[in-house]
Amino acid sequence: MNSKRILLNGFSMNCVSHIQQGLWVRDDTRQVEYCTLDPWLELAQILEKGCFDALFLADVVGLYDAYLGGPETSIREGMQVPVNDPALLIPAMATVTEHLGFAFTSSVLQTPPFTFARQISTLDHLTKGRIAWNIVTSYLPNAGASLGYGGLPSHKERYERANEYLEVAYKLWEGSWEESAVLKNKEKGIYADPRKVHPINHSGTYYQCEGPHLSEPSLQRTPLLFQAGSSTDGRAFAAKHAECIFIVTSRRNLSGVQNIVSDIQTQAKKSGRSPDDLRFFQGLSPVVGGTEKEALAKEEEYLQQISTDASLAHLSGSLGIDLGNINPDKPLESFDSQAMQGVVKSMIESRPPGTRTFRDLIRAQMAGQFLTGTPEQIADNLETWSDAGVDGFNLVYSTTPGSFVDFVEGVVPELQKRGRVQRAYTPGTLREKLFGQPRLSERHPAASYRRS
Repeated sequence: MNSKRILLNGFSMNCVSHIQQGLWVRDDTRQVEYCTLDPWLELAQILEKGCFDALFLADVVGLYDAYLGGPETSIREGMQVPVNDPALLIPAMATVTEHLGFAFTSSVLQTPPFTFARQISTLDHLTKGRIAWNIVTSYLPNAGASLGYGGLPSHKERYERANEYLEVAYKLWEGSWEESAVLKNKEKGIYADPRKVHPINHSGTYYQCEGPHLSEPSLQRTPLLFQAGSSTDGRAFAAKHAECIFIVTSRRNLSGVQNIVSDIQTQAKKSGRSPDDLRFFQGLSPVVGGTEKEALAKEEEYLQQISTDASLAHLSGSLGIDLGNINPDKPLESFDSQAMQGVVKSMIESRPPGTRTFRDLIRAQMAGQFLTGTPEQIADNLETWSDAGVDGFNLVYSTTPGSFVDFVEGVVPELQKRGRVQRAYTPGTLREKLFGQPRLSERHPAASYRRS
């Protein structure tokens, strides 16, 4: 019997409509209250009650404007716009929780690494080591245009930037302040030893940074590192840098997830890392019912209310093509885009060549990865995913906090009974809870910047 602990993250975004587009109009969801603190505090407490490992906050810094040639559909439907900064929610949620981790998304295009490193260290201090960073490279052309790049850099350049961005951040977090630099010596009036605080003097292709890091070392120094790319470049980047990898593949065919896990683990081993250094999280949207009939009726109600236009606007922006004008029966192999390539790559790999079409992709995305059933049925499915190589799940809501309440009250007790999820938190930082150590592994490239 497999006893591997299943990891659980709530998945949300500081906006009106995140993944299940159009459901914000329902009376049983707090999505339109996203600009106030109360629903976020409530959500954090619900997740901690359910012994979730973290709340994962998605983000984008541009408009989805590919569908029908403009952003009008996204704006009208509240489809990831308006959207607020996810990081600013975290200190408030940390005050009403003790153990819950907080993973937030930030693009390497949006903030200089010197500034971002200080923001991370500040959050890690305030939360006592509960911070994770979801590293993204952006995929919306409007993001590149709005951030001053004159358009979106190529897919290849974005990952080149990301690799150098991480190098600068590692130097700041791991190498700038020695372990014994902070003295807090009140008798001598010496807070820190200047001989043990070092500039980094980074001079690269994209970034120049003298340093030193402005923050003293936090409990984790480098935050727990998430990454959500599954393209060829994204997988190589994950194998080098990531500790936790967010994937979304079809729940009806496990070969896709097995291919991704195996590929990234193999690449990680070639770079001197161990498969034990990685955790894989699958995205799923649970629909829980007291009976199977009740759960299916709830799913059907959601499907009837999901906005087709908003869903197509979301997918069009993700793929970088206008699905308002595309032949839905065109093979996915014809796809060529600089946007979110991993979504298509994963779907192509899950079936024989030439058998997957854009219609399949649209249906899969609009279904939102629903996992529907009784607590026992959903627990069975999660165990199947776990046995296939997935370590945990990013759980997508249909209504918030209702979807999470249903899962915490129904599925979590069933998984606890089976010994598959934790009944209580272990002490320590977020990385300690997931990997058993507070700092990055010595096998990680960041370790090379540490000072003895």
